[in-house]
Amino acid sequence: METHPDLIDMRRRHEMAEHATTTPQAQAVETLAFLTGVYLAASPWIAGFNGLSTLAVNNLIVGIAYALLLSGGFGRAYERTHSMAWAACALGLWTIVAPWAVAGDVSTTRSVVNNIIVGAIGLLLGLAASALAGRGRRRGEEGGPSMSYGAGRS
Repeated sequence: METHPDLIDMRRRHEMAEHATTTPQAQAVETLAFLTGVYLAASPWIAGFNGLSTLAVNNLIVGIAYALLLSGGFGRAYERTHSMAWAACALGLWTIVAPWAVAGDVSTTRSVVNNIIVGAIGLLLGLAASALAGRGRRRGEEGGPSMSYGAGRS
């Protein structure tokens, strides 16, 4: 059973996925994503627009979600990592448009500038995470059989 082609391929894919998530670049993206999410959650009180309650609540929820999304181990498989990275991009984009999209008059200079900067950083970190996930996937495909289920069967 130890020499079965599917088992060997599964082990190789698992090792490649783990390698992609333990590189210094992936760890840096994880750390920066966590800090970005924590800042976004606390930004209404740090930047001083906590009186704009709908945007403050929005930033709190989106910030916590963002911090947990990419810092949750950056996924242990390409599919999860890739999905989380694109979800992080969507949260970054939402953060940029939130001052105009949430109900009420919440678009002050501080809130707009804060959300555009933090949203752009979040978007870039999501794109970086996606690129790292894709690089791990491509690296896994270079060294052997296809990464699809049943590879190696005759």
